[in-house]
Amino acid sequence: MLKPLRRFTSRLLRQQSLFVIVGSVTLLVIGIRWTGILQGWEWAVWDALVRSRPPATAPEDRIMIVKVEESDLQKYDYPLSDGDVATLLDIIAAAQPNVIGLDIYRGEAREPGHDRLMNTIQRLPNLVVIEQLEDDEKIGIDPPPAATPEQVGFNNVVIDADGVIRRSIFFWHLDGEAKTSFSVRVAEAYLAANQGEGLLAGPEQRRWGRQPALSPGRLGEQTVYWFEPNHGPYVRADAQGYQVVVNPRNPAQFKTVTMEEVMTGAVPAEQMRDRIILIGYTANSVKDYFNGPYSAELFQAPTQFSGVEFHANFISQMISAELDGRSLIRFGWGEAEWLWILLWAGVGGGIVWKVRSPLGHTTLLLGSATLLGSIVYGALLVGWWLPLVPPLLGMGSAAIILTSYLAYQEEEFKRSTEFLRSIIDNIPDPIFVKDPTHRWMIFNQAFCDFSGYERSQILGKTNSEIFTAVESEQFNQEEAWVFEHQTPRETEEKYTSSDGLTYLSATKRSLHKDAAGNVFLVGVIHDITERKRIEEELRRTTAELTRSNSELQKTQTHLQRLAYYDSLTGLANRKSFFESLKASLNWGRDNGKLVGLLYLDLDGFKAVNDSLGHHVGDLLLQAVAKRITHCLRDSDIVARLGGDEFTVILPGIKKHNDTGIVSEKIISTLAQPYQLEDHEVGVTVSIGSSLFPKDGETEEVLINKADHAMYCAKNGGRNQHQMAD
Repeated sequence: MLKPLRRFTSRLLRQQSLFVIVGSVTLLVIGIRWTGILQGWEWAVWDALVRSRPPATAPEDRIMIVKVEESDLQKYDYPLSDGDVATLLDIIAAAQPNVIGLDIYRGEAREPGHDRLMNTIQRLPNLVVIEQLEDDEKIGIDPPPAATPEQVGFNNVVIDADGVIRRSIFFWHLDGEAKTSFSVRVAEAYLAANQGEGLLAGPEQRRWGRQPALSPGRLGEQTVYWFEPNHGPYVRADAQGYQVVVNPRNPAQFKTVTMEEVMTGAVPAEQMRDRIILIGYTANSVKDYFNGPYSAELFQAPTQFSGVEFHANFISQMISAELDGRSLIRFGWGEAEWLWILLWAGVGGGIVWKVRSPLGHTTLLLGSATLLGSIVYGALLVGWWLPLVPPLLGMGSAAIILTSYLAYQEEEFKRSTEFLRSIIDNIPDPIFVKDPTHRWMIFNQAFCDFSGYERSQILGKTNSEIFTAVESEQFNQEEAWVFEHQTPRETEEKYTSSDGLTYLSATKRSLHKDAAGNVFLVGVIHDITERKRIEEELRRTTAELTRSNSELQKTQTHLQRLAYYDSLTGLANRKSFFESLKASLNWGRDNGKLVGLLYLDLDGFKAVNDSLGHHVGDLLLQAVAKRITHCLRDSDIVARLGGDEFTVILPGIKKHNDTGIVSEKIISTLAQPYQLEDHEVGVTVSIGSSLFPKDGETEEVLINKADHAMYCAKNGGRNQHQMAD
């Protein structure tokens, strides 16, 4: 009984270093994970896995999106009048869909046709309309006054720190009043029409503040676990309201038609019957676009999707979970994630501990990483979000640290062994003694074994009689140098044994004298063949890693350039503009400074594009960008939002009318003719401006006011500047 226990204890003591390293790495990775550093990588991995999933067996045929595109706005104007919306709703309602979802704000009258639209809303009980709840970033927008509370849902969305929508809000409380999302309203109405009951119980007992534990909801046979601040890769995320992580479909799976096709009767009624019909803007000019898991592109700007497409995804998740049993996204919570990281750190450490061959444990580590990725991918297919980056980091870190520790341990062992061999007679290393004529006088058995020759074959012989001509010449030169300088010398050499095997060795030669003054050369040989092989492998690996790191840095720089700069003009893009505007406003707020915002739109650009082609249009946009930049200070920021729209941020201006001075300079500069290849082109610009803090203190308000002022400038005759009211 005691003997097996002692063996077990002894084994644990021998593996103590392994346990300490694996445990320390696990704690370190958990600490890094809680700083939030890893969540961006984990989001990117998740999005890539989502995009790599095989497509669904069939498109989401229960939902049809009526897109309001740029061509529709050109025909019906923007914003759509209440009369046009009422006509569109009447046509759709006549086709007898199950639910109609209107993702277009109608809180204010848009004449003509306001009374008619209100009557239409009142007589369509299966119509769901939107409102926007006020929060820290957005102003509130009321629903149509004719809509009942059961017809109204909020369309607020939650955007992660990297600008991607991965979550959906089901319920919210605002000033003590329970609010239901637009997607939940539509899904409940559809399910009630198809199976006589709604989707989820109302959130009457739920509150804005987070409770220690939320009661889970139900979707069909599935349990809905509400999103918490630290679920999955998230760290201290905003989990207010009742949120879920979306199991998204590719937006291409939703059937779409245009408003014009519906208005002209090009969409047969049977295609809309018994479906969910969602109506929303998809025109770029409306700017109702967001990034999702399917947005990422490798070497170009992300593909953005309209808000109505995201709502279609939210609705599809709910009705698919209820009717088809499609998986909701679940997480491995709490301490389970720590054990997950510990498991894979143990795998990395255990492989290096058991397999000392660099090639062997490298192969096993790559296989283990592939297995980890396969498990995470397989879990996604059944609705689980398992962490990938933290366990992979734990496995790699444990392997690297343990490899370094074992190498250090082996080197220390080698030094100790060499020291012991120097003080004992029975030295296992090949040792030989030569006279000044370079003939072998004495050598041990280890030298015989090393060279492959019998003692009788070596005694009294010279190098040329035993080794190859090249090796013999090198050995003679080294021995002559030691005899001449009377200084110990260690060199690396090749030895070819009698059976033709070549060894790399480190040979140390030194001189010794006996009492009679006779001089002898003593040589100690160390076989370094394996060490050299490992060093060569390490050099190749280091060179490969350096090259890979350089390529990754170039790729990162390129991707960052794509993410923050417009590829055509080189100006800051939309993402960079919003971040710069936010930073400028914070600076102005902290320092009590004025910040101006200009919103520019070219007059006549479309005519140039249509008549001379997109190539000339692109050259014109590049020339315009340069002229705008030359009109500004170094501290001013110019960005291209898209198409022929530009913005300028003027931080730290001194007077309120400075925006007008800069605008007039830009208007005058851009009005000069452009010589583009063989064409002389002329365009003008309409500019709207707003001023912080006079016209507003948030990005949204200032942008909206500058945008409105720009449209006033266009409507007032173009080629002019208009300040915000």
